[in-house]
Amino acid sequence: MSQPSRARPALAALLAALAVAWAAVAAAAAPPPAATGAGSAPAGERAQMILHVLDYVAVDYASAVRDGAIVDRGEYEEQVEFVAQARSLIGQLEDRPERGAIAADADRLVDLVKNRRPAADVAALSAQIRGALIGAYGVEVAPRRPPDLGEARALYAAQCAQCHGTEGRGDGSAGKGLEPPPANFHDGERMAQRSLYSLYSTITLGVAGTAMAGFHGLTDEQRWALAFHVGNLAPADGDARRGAELWQAGQGRQAFPDLASITARSAREVEAQHGADAARILAHLRQRPDLLAPKASAAIARSASLLRESVLAYSHGQAREAQELAASSYLDGFELAEGSLDAVDRGLRGEVEAQMTRFRGLLRAGAPLPEVKAQAEKIEALLDRARALLDSTRLSAGATFVSAFVILLREGLEAILVVAAIYALLVRAGRRDALAYLHGGWIAALGAGGVTWVVASYAVAMSGATREVTEGVSALVAAAILLYVGFWMHGKSHARQWQAYLDRRLAGALAGRTRWALASVSFLAVYREAFETVLFYEALAVQAGPGAGLALLGGLAAAAAALFVLGALIVRGSVRLPFGLFFGASAALLALLSVVLAGKGVAALQAAGWIAVHEVRFPSLPVIGLYANLQSLVLQAALVVVIAVGFAYTRRTAARPS
Repeated sequence: MSQPSRARPALAALLAALAVAWAAVAAAAAPPPAATGAGSAPAGERAQMILHVLDYVAVDYASAVRDGAIVDRGEYEEQVEFVAQARSLIGQLEDRPERGAIAADADRLVDLVKNRRPAADVAALSAQIRGALIGAYGVEVAPRRPPDLGEARALYAAQCAQCHGTEGRGDGSAGKGLEPPPANFHDGERMAQRSLYSLYSTITLGVAGTAMAGFHGLTDEQRWALAFHVGNLAPADGDARRGAELWQAGQGRQAFPDLASITARSAREVEAQHGADAARILAHLRQRPDLLAPKASAAIARSASLLRESVLAYSHGQAREAQELAASSYLDGFELAEGSLDAVDRGLRGEVEAQMTRFRGLLRAGAPLPEVKAQAEKIEALLDRARALLDSTRLSAGATFVSAFVILLREGLEAILVVAAIYALLVRAGRRDALAYLHGGWIAALGAGGVTWVVASYAVAMSGATREVTEGVSALVAAAILLYVGFWMHGKSHARQWQAYLDRRLAGALAGRTRWALASVSFLAVYREAFETVLFYEALAVQAGPGAGLALLGGLAAAAAALFVLGALIVRGSVRLPFGLFFGASAALLALLSVVLAGKGVAALQAAGWIAVHEVRFPSLPVIGLYANLQSLVLQAALVVVIAVGFAYTRRTAARPS
């Protein structure tokens, strides 16, 4: 019987005991989930419904009342019903300091409609209430990233053209005979009163009492893409061309700082606030939303908003929702700005990350509300510092190069160590035929990472929590496989008469499950870093100054070259080592990496809210997978024990005759 076969039962037993022990620790440490209020829709969703209703009142009231007289009785009665519904929904919103003023304005709106006041007054007050709701209840009125307008054309043809017509004139074959008829998106006067957000809401929620149903089967990104597409169908080419000239001349930067500034307001509202030229710039930016890609500071603003939502949910006894919002505050907000902040103040980035971890721990532990609020205020102060720093800083070409270099080197170092060590193993063993498994693993990982990123970005809107779960599970599986390969290699480090062993047994050992284990660890080591690295480069590209694109690509290329050289040095140095020393050193390296990946895997699952975080006094060095919390340290300590016992066992069994 071969040495690996003798070691396998003991190793399996140790790993099983470790898994059970660590699961018990994690389960005992995690408090039971708190119940949330049954049947209570989130404040943001209810506020979105109110905005949806107010948008229709602002646009359609003018067709029901003219000069104080009712010109369309059915439409007027509908408007009365709409404003009453909006007022009722406002009364059901969570009690916040701003709600009283919003309710008072809604009462005024009800009176305006009942008294058949001018349409301009109704539209202005509706817009005022909409703005107050958006600010008070944190309604997201813009997509997270500029939509793909090319995809939008195909979506429109598949989803909308049958009713609204190929060109959007409301003359589709399926729309004939419908009452009311499908909207004509070439009606310039009406479309000038619609914001892109109102179009998005209609696509999302539908219109009660009509054939227009909500498109819940589409992703959020797809609904936003459709809103931009139909919002651009009304003739505005002349205005858009003039708007492009004004934008290139530097005008409109104050009025249109981000995507929300072009989605939350109609052309009429923009013109009333900023003038006719601003409306022309709006027409241009609606056709080129990529010009307003979110800055890193916008990610920090989103982080602060989600943090406030978390505190509010916690204050209402919704502990589970508060924990989810806290995780999202980091993963869907601050984490996307980490790369940019690292380039200007790494210490501040680390402090924010540590305080956010502490905040999530307080929520899980059921800490008193004043303590939770105090921690949130501390984080907000740090976020304000980070946002001000990023807003005032545009990375130079040199800083962009260094940041791009460090990101890839940091993210790829573990992967290259694993792949290079396995490559050296196969070369030393004379098994170049098995290199195809190794190369196939990391090449497939790069492809899968790219596909995952594309799907996450454009198809399923992968949340930060899902991203962290993917990375965490990949890291833990990779750690387990690395441990297996490490024990396998350690068993070889003490074998006698190496050449005879290779001739007789290594071919068989590499012909079975071990080759697939090597391919699997190659895949997982690369995959867990691939698509997240792309996200960091996206954030860095936004923060880089004009003309820094070549510097970013240069930093990426330099880091890739450095990783290649590092891998080559590992292989070359390993080939010159004596067999026993080579296998022993490689086994130790893979075992060490398994401990590092285990720590990072636990940290990722903790960030996603899957595992509790119990902080302890201990040095924290995330770069080597060391985190100052009970769960990760217990797992890593147990792994060290398993490795020590397993290596001792294989050392003892290796001395026995085969």
